Amino acid sequence: MITIILHSDEPFRNREEAGSLLAGALNGLGGAGTVVLGIPRGGVVVASQLSRILKANLDIVLSHKLGAPHNPELAIGAIGESGKVFLDKSIASLTGSDEAYLEAEAKRQSAEIKRRAEAFRKILPKRELKARTVIITDDGVATGATMQAALWAARQEKPKRLIAACPVASSEAIERIEGYCDEVIVYRLPDFFGAVGQFYRDFGQTTDEEVMAILKAEAEK
Repeated sequence: MITIILHSDEPFRNREEAGSLLAGALNGLGGAGTVVLGIPRGGVVVASQLSRILKANLDIVLSHKLGAPHNPELAIGAIGESGKVFLDKSIASLTGSDEAYLEAEAKRQSAEIKRRAEAFRKILPKRELKARTVIITDDGVATGATMQAALWAARQEKPKRLIAACPVASSEAIERIEGYCDEVIVYRLPDFFGAVGQFYRDFGQTTDEEVMAILKAEAEK
């Protein structure tokens, strides 16, 4: 199921405004049974607004896509924080991804997840996703590869309902991720999508320190 709130090229003021507006489209999805997962780094700022307005739990999703040989942007699977791998066997086969390649790629991506988790999880322990409504968000979805990996990883934890929600996305990205979640909700769908940054007046880089501050505030609730 796909829900588009507006067909518009209008930019958001910043990630905070984008999150606040998106939250209005998610009315009825909040509460203690819901977890909002932000994709680091910019998506965590959006997620913090969603969780605050929806009165839901906040967390980050530390998942990485497994890239195809000679084409790292093509996702053949994903690995989550637990180390569990989801593999799209049909795509993996078409790209010639043998066991040796898959093992090496999973090991490489797992090491990067572990590095980030060591910093973030000292502040906010991972939330349980099983049997809960899970909303995954980012500040924008251009190709859909990163969101696809996050959805794949989250699905392995058996949530009751899995939703991809974002302030802005391309039509191609929506088509790519639709089959991997229960619903896609996009606040603004533009006619032309060049890059996420074109839809923000302020698109300054979100730092790890800012992410940690958001997680610390959540942990102290």
